[in-house]
Amino acid sequence: MAFLPSLSPTDLRHYHRVVTYSMQVRSHFDVLVWLQGDMQHYLPHDIMIAAWGNFCDGAIQHDIISTMAGVRSKNSNPETLTPLLLHLFERWTELGNRPLSLNSGESGFLLSNTGLNCALGHALQTMRSAMAHGIRDERGSHDCLYVTFSTKESSSDAELAAMATALPYIDTALRQVEHLPHQTQDTPAPETMPVVHQVLVDGLSVREDEVMQWVALGKTNPEIGKIMEISEFTVKNHLQRVFKKLDVTNRAQAVGKYKALTNHV
Repeated sequence: MAFLPSLSPTDLRHYHRVVTYSMQVRSHFDVLVWLQGDMQHYLPHDIMIAAWGNFCDGAIQHDIISTMAGVRSKNSNPETLTPLLLHLFERWTELGNRPLSLNSGESGFLLSNTGLNCALGHALQTMRSAMAHGIRDERGSHDCLYVTFSTKESSSDAELAAMATALPYIDTALRQVEHLPHQTQDTPAPETMPVVHQVLVDGLSVREDEVMQWVALGKTNPEIGKIMEISEFTVKNHLQRVFKKLDVTNRAQAVGKYKALTNHV
């Protein structure tokens, strides 16, 4: 459903005042007050997580905005939160980059199994629904994903439409806020493992080629993820692109064609 046409003239004026406040945001506290204040009328939620970076490589950062005790960015563990965000990004992509609504208990969305042994993890176990929507960065590799969690049993169509409409303003607000101290540290690049050959198969990226080298050695996706220090989801993404580039449909065919090509490079 269309969101703005559903508002009365009075609500439309109020909504305009709320979203344009995004231009005045200058600190994380401003974001918190804004999202947990008037924005709740249109986008009710208890926790919002903003994630950005290269989702294909699993190199993402995040901000957590919530009034719940202890639920803060600095208290979360990226190693356990990142897989959840990557999974939600994958679901959003599969839906055609449209706002996504999920309820606790749906396939692939069991909040009690997130494995987050911190205040955020405990808080997520009390959440009953979530919405996710993102913004693609066509010029670079910094896509953004915004996820709201709520104790409500489900999200309405109006709330999904509101998220789609309000997201550019939320994105603008957060882009005006400086990184938190723990986010300014340089993220170490994953260690590159020894390669079997020095020449890339034509058409494959460096990372895709490295993944295929490990596949050819019989490694599973989880094993490759640990070796390359990327998520299993990222390994799967690399392989899907490799299958397309090599014009194959499965792992065995990919290995056969890859070995044939590397024997001639």
